[in-house]
Amino acid sequence: VQLVESGGGLVQPGGSLRLSCAASGFPFSRYAMSWYHQAPGKEREMVATISSASSYIYYSDSVKGRFTISRDNAKNTVYLQMNSLKPEDTAVYYCNANYGVSRHWGQGTQVTVSS
Repeated sequence: VQLVESGGGLVQPGGSLRLSCAASGFPFSRYAMSWYHQAPGKEREMVATISSASSYIYYSDSVKGRFTISRDNAKNTVYLQMNSLKPEDTAVYYCNANYGVSRHWGQGTQVTVSS
């Protein structure tokens, strides 16, 4: 099982980034997929989640209207488009796959929002 995040980096406030998470080793299309973030000294928090068929999408209040989660089941990939980035979005972003009691995590990608 592998979840590999990419697309993180340094961006100025107001800028955009697109994170990708490529999955392998499990039936991706059956799993709900989520993005979490964890800032230094803080707990890991859910940012957005998308159901297996993209029929249900949830965003935390802190990113609603700025971030968009999507998935391509043919490519076994989930995305997080992040617009209007703020310094408080600075964190390590993790991809998560969830199906019943089965959960998988990626290694994370750093996003830093700073001028």
